[in-house]
Amino acid sequence: MLAQGPIQTPSVAYFALSPVLVILGAACLGVLVEAFLPRHQRWAAQVSLALLALVVAGVLLGAYASSGAPAISTLAGAISVDRPTLFLWGTLLALGLGGVLLISDRSVEPGGAFVTDAPIPPGTPQDRITASQVGMQTEVLPLTLFALGGMMCFCAANDLLTMFVALEVLSLPLYLLCGLARRRRLLSQEAAVKYFLLGAFASAFFLYGLALLYGYAGSVKLSDIALASTASQRSDTLLFGGLALLIVGLLFKASVGPFHTWTPDVYQGAPTPVTAFMSAATKVAAFGAILRVLTVGFGDTRWEWRGVLWAVAIVSMVIGAVIGLTQTDVKRMIAYSSIAHAGFILIGAIAITAQGLSGTMFYLLTYGFTTLAAFGVVSLVRDGNGEATHLSRWAGLAKRSPVTAGVMSFLLLALAGIPLTSGFTGKFAVFSAALADGMAPLVVIALIVSAVAAFFYLRVIVLMYFSEPAADGPTVTVPGAFTTAAITLGVLITLLLGVAPTLALTWASGGPFVS
Repeated sequence: MLAQGPIQTPSVAYFALSPVLVILGAACLGVLVEAFLPRHQRWAAQVSLALLALVVAGVLLGAYASSGAPAISTLAGAISVDRPTLFLWGTLLALGLGGVLLISDRSVEPGGAFVTDAPIPPGTPQDRITASQVGMQTEVLPLTLFALGGMMCFCAANDLLTMFVALEVLSLPLYLLCGLARRRRLLSQEAAVKYFLLGAFASAFFLYGLALLYGYAGSVKLSDIALASTASQRSDTLLFGGLALLIVGLLFKASVGPFHTWTPDVYQGAPTPVTAFMSAATKVAAFGAILRVLTVGFGDTRWEWRGVLWAVAIVSMVIGAVIGLTQTDVKRMIAYSSIAHAGFILIGAIAITAQGLSGTMFYLLTYGFTTLAAFGVVSLVRDGNGEATHLSRWAGLAKRSPVTAGVMSFLLLALAGIPLTSGFTGKFAVFSAALADGMAPLVVIALIVSAVAAFFYLRVIVLMYFSEPAADGPTVTVPGAFTTAAITLGVLITLLLGVAPTLALTWASGGPFVS
């Protein structure tokens, strides 16, 4: 037998990884809280633990970012901690804070938005809800932290196998969370099953693409794949076949058309706090991974695949804008809006330049906070059956609640990209990068689609301000402290990034990916 040398253990940069370790550690601790604490103590403990973990992770991230440490690749090259990673992690932690606040709130819906021991039949008056129907299943908070930890690993993964594991860690908790709505239980469960089945197919595409790329390069590391694509004499069939399957899995998670079919149903059926968290944070993680894969692994071969992604971006924008015009449900309308925005974001990702990278990450930051706050507002408009999401129920809302209508109008204008909002600045950054990289035709199409999409945002504003409210119209619930904080956070950042975006743009331009 040949003598075996000692196994080389990989070095771990604990300080660099500390934000992720805190989030995943708190999620594991939350599981123990569920197991050992009495039911009546769990909510306070879980909320405190989740918020403390997010704050501590944010402080550690800020300390590491300000320490001037160079970009590193740790855990045997599986995770890269570079300037784009730090920006994406900061964005995810901030969005996670807003998401946890919405998820933890128990004032808008008595007991919270999530399933209880006893379901609430449709139309049950508030004074007929029993004690067993008010309690909240508190395991949603550890599930949220697991999903957030998976997202942070997903956008920092430097090899495809680590990226796949992170994909499953972020996806599985979301499948569960989507099916835990307190009201409209069947719709929620249907959304969860649909998301799970289509997500399983997308994961299979990702894994098959990973296998083909391993067969081509003999490695799953993005840097090795990039080296093989320029130095190998093999046929490129495995390379581009693997990339195609890999990108399908990533585009599915980012809600990019035509891989979007799960999005409207899941956004509508999931509990609205979960929809808010998922629509904002998942898009950041998915596009963070797309940026890393295209830039580090396939940047040298971009002329071969760029035309295909041009077509995908156009399809996504057109689907989101055109079908969004026909929607009569507010949550489905925002879902199709997210598909259109995914096309806009993809334009920046296609431009493999420093300006494209920074513009795309800035767009992700702006979109995340705007949509998080928008879904927070949606959760406030309610009638006897819960949330009143049909557009007809929003008629004359400004007369019932001027503040709510004003906040929602501002957020819709930001999604439309009106100046002095973050949406305008984000689109300007992405379109400027695309123009500088020679993609003027794509930018022209995006501008036309933006004008079309603006119609269904303005339609809601006109409905709120220039229609008479119905006599049996919905009421606007006074939000509790958590929901108020989440909406306020989203609105303030949407405003600040519109009028003073320099600091965020500078941070997004901090440096390239490290391989």
